[in-house]
Amino acid sequence: MNITRENIDELNAVVKVDIAKEDYSDKVEKILIDYRKSANIPGFRKGHVPMTMVKKQYGKAVLVDEVNKLLQDALNKYLTEEKLDVLGNPLPKPQDDLDWDSDAFSFEFELGLAPEFEVTLKGKKAITHYNIVADDKMLDNQVEQIRKQYGKIISQDAVTKDSEITGVFENEEKEINNSTTITLDKFKGKTTEKQFIGAKVGDVITLNTKKLFNDDHDLMTFLKVSHDDVHGLDIDVNFTINEINTRELADLDQELFDKLFGKGEVTSVTELKEKIKEDSEKQFKQQGDQKLLNDVTEYLVDNTKFDLPASFLQKWMQTAGEEQIDADQAKEEYEKSEKSMRYQLIEGKLIEKHDLQVKFEDLKAHATEMIKTQMAQFGQMNPSDEELEGIAARILSNKDEVKRLSEQLMSTKLLNLYKAEANLKTKEITYDDFVKEFYS
Repeated sequence: MNITRENIDELNAVVKVDIAKEDYSDKVEKILIDYRKSANIPGFRKGHVPMTMVKKQYGKAVLVDEVNKLLQDALNKYLTEEKLDVLGNPLPKPQDDLDWDSDAFSFEFELGLAPEFEVTLKGKKAITHYNIVADDKMLDNQVEQIRKQYGKIISQDAVTKDSEITGVFENEEKEINNSTTITLDKFKGKTTEKQFIGAKVGDVITLNTKKLFNDDHDLMTFLKVSHDDVHGLDIDVNFTINEINTRELADLDQELFDKLFGKGEVTSVTELKEKIKEDSEKQFKQQGDQKLLNDVTEYLVDNTKFDLPASFLQKWMQTAGEEQIDADQAKEEYEKSEKSMRYQLIEGKLIEKHDLQVKFEDLKAHATEMIKTQMAQFGQMNPSDEELEGIAARILSNKDEVKRLSEQLMSTKLLNLYKAEANLKTKEITYDDFVKEFYS
């Protein structure tokens, strides 16, 4: 067997594999001998079928199968030994005139080669890392929500500004029929609020869905409308009032504090707010880190310049999926995924350069902490080491879970790398301002 490579340019190459008779003949012969032993052909006793007949009936199929196996093994070994960093998979060049009655065969494969490039984390312009804080306004609102949640429900005869209104949204044409409980602060503007104030059980209020809520996505919650239909939905819906309640706020006393955090953990409103602030800012840190991860990714993709073997990749995409696609579809798919492919290459370079590895010990520790957190949510604060070991072992025996946890850990390692190496500036921002600036 002989394998040669011709580099077309820095990103494209053609590998030629020449297979001679001596490369496959012994293997084919052995398989045909085994076939002869078990072949069941009318007119002949088992094991006594003439070899010429066995070759005539099975020879070509065995030859094709063995040559293809040999070809695939040889190509994979060659790519590994030559340390070729290829994108996609080798694409066989069409051979309409391949003669399987010949003794020797030649096959050619197109390769898309990964580009050579350098990654620089320290750009001239600093990337902002947001430190999201819970301000006094937010803490007061959270305390108010807690008092409402644990307060006493009182029935009302008519809707007031602070009422909780239970009813049914309906629209026959769109097949909307959803029972829900809503408060007036969810609606946008004062017009809808005025329609509700003074309304009683049994009243039907007609509303238009266009700009009905402060957040259009609330249509999904209260009307059970699909995400695809949310934006621009402009229909009339009827809301039938079934129940009107208000809440008498719970007292901020030790009984409430113990109910929320356990006996004696919090003993004053000041400590309550400190606890809410601490818990909230732990969650905010994850959002700030995710924003940083996204921003560094954007920076790296925009500022790390290299070419890709676009024509090869589009050709590869035509046959890479479960269903074949045509050239125009492949071009469209390539344009959608080019940015992602670029970042995967950049990420791979950073992982290699900084020797970022996810070891089994890391996975086990991460799984154990995840289990502790989940158990704590259900009131199991002190699970035994034996219990944790058993659950972790079950999780780590699942390949999909291991893959998911590995990706989480690698993302964390990359985030820590960015925090240490990238040109960053820290900006403190309230949660409300963060949401308005980036998610409104």
